[in-house]
Amino acid sequence: MTFDAWFVFVAAATLISLSPGANNLLALTNGLRYGATPSLAAVGGRLGAFVVMIVIAALGLGAVLAASELAFQIIKWAGVAYLVYLGLRAFLAPAAAATPGGQRGGAVSGAQSWATLARREFLVAVGNPKAILVFTAVFPQFLVAGEAALPQFAVMGLTFLVTECLAAFTYVFSGKVFAPLLRDRAALVNRITGGLLLAAAGLLASASRRA
Repeated sequence: MTFDAWFVFVAAATLISLSPGANNLLALTNGLRYGATPSLAAVGGRLGAFVVMIVIAALGLGAVLAASELAFQIIKWAGVAYLVYLGLRAFLAPAAAATPGGQRGGAVSGAQSWATLARREFLVAVGNPKAILVFTAVFPQFLVAGEAALPQFAVMGLTFLVTECLAAFTYVFSGKVFAPLLRDRAALVNRITGGLLLAAAGLLASASRRA
């Protein structure tokens, strides 16, 4: 891969990563409720899921999903159901369960709670079949013919993970910035975060196999 091609890929990956998808809305809600540190740590769950998807795409298995409407729909609606579950759980939670910015209460304490947030990030990512279609449809467009594909996939994969970290940082800290405005409105935090997760479910439900 030439530097020029890589530079164009960086621009494309950044735009894709920053788009308001399910994981980014989840990062926004985490930043709002729990603060920066646990929310950024939880992004490891998302990155782990994307590593798996990138490997699948590099091995050519992503084409199987791209060609299977049934597989796409099963994964998509499982992801939608999980987001609806998270959204309703947040929306209907008692006011005492909301801790804007992670400064009060103790909703996140210790590695186990951080692991819970990371698991949610992972499950939301693997429940989004559109992600693997991006890897299957976009990555090959930047492959240089005549050169080994796997090293090029590795470079693009690492680049994409970096842009995902940038996107996560942006959304988490956006939530963190707004948290002080809602410090004494715990019930409203539940409504906002629940609504954002339900919106993410709606975005995923509208996804199609057209990359």
